[in-house]
Order: sequence, then C-alpha cells, then structure tokens
Amino acid sequence: MTHIDSSNGVVLVRAADAEVIGSSPQTVRLLADSSATGGKLSTQRVTLADGADGASPHHHAGSAELFYVLGGSVLLLAGAEVITAGQGDLAVVPPGLTHAFAAARSADADLLIVITPGVQRFEYFRHLARIASGELPRESLLEVQERYDTFFDDSPVWRRARVS
Repeated sequence: MTHIDSSNGVVLVRAADAEVIGSSPQTVRLLADSSATGGKLSTQRVTLADGADGASPHHHAGSAELFYVLGGSVLLLAGAEVITAGQGDLAVVPPGLTHAFAAARSADADLLIVITPGVQRFEYFRHLARIASGELPRESLLEVQERYDTFFDDSPVWRRARVS
C-alpha cells in the first residue's frame, strides 16, 4: 500500500505492502503510480529469472523510461541497438524511442523502472496478468495503448537478439 504523508508530500511504499503481480520467471512489484506522486512518476520493480522476457518492443509517446539494474544482467533494446546492462547500470529511454528488455541469456535481472511524467500504469500490469492467466486475449492490449502510453512496435533487431 502506498502511504502519502499529507504534511510534506512524501510517498512511502513499504516492501511488504507493494502489490506483487506474477511469479518467477517474471515478477512485478507495483511501487508508486502516478496518482500517488501527483503525476510526477510511476515506478515498479521487475524481477526476471533465467533469461526471461520483460517487455516486448514498444514506445511511450509522452514519457521517458528509466531502467536501473539492481542486480544481474539485462538486455535492452534502444532503437536499433541492443545493449547489455549490469548491476549498477542506468539507462534512460526518451519518449518515442522503441525499446524492450529481458534478462540476459541464462541470467537473472532485477530492475527498478521509473516512468516520468507518470502514467497510471498499475492497471496495465493487472491487464497483463489477466492475459497471462487466459482471461483476456493478447490482442486486448491494442485497445488500451493510448490509455497507458504504451504503443507496441515491431523490431527485427530484438527478435534476432532474443533467438541468438
């Protein structure tokens, strides 16, 4: 649960109170949504096990996305380039640039992801969980791209990187 101190605007999310979506090999901890931060940012922690996919190629029209690698090794698509980032590395993807991420082959990855300005995205992750459980078809994401500022892209570079 997100706690907002009304006297000074501090947003505090206790680890035990964060909503957890999914389980290994992909776990998302919902930390602070845009409504909790006055629209400044939204953030989640994503843990990927053993080379698991994180997000398929997409872009955000109005938000930048920051990836901070808390542990492990992650592959990041940034436009037409695939880069590897390790513990302590930071990448910031500007609005409009196609990007994706996954744990590197045979590696785990633990990421703090921040989107700014914030977008109400917690329901997006719940939507993804409903797709994973079979409640909704994958195509249902196309109907909510604008709502979550997440527009799906094709990337032959990413496809090649993920099969090699």
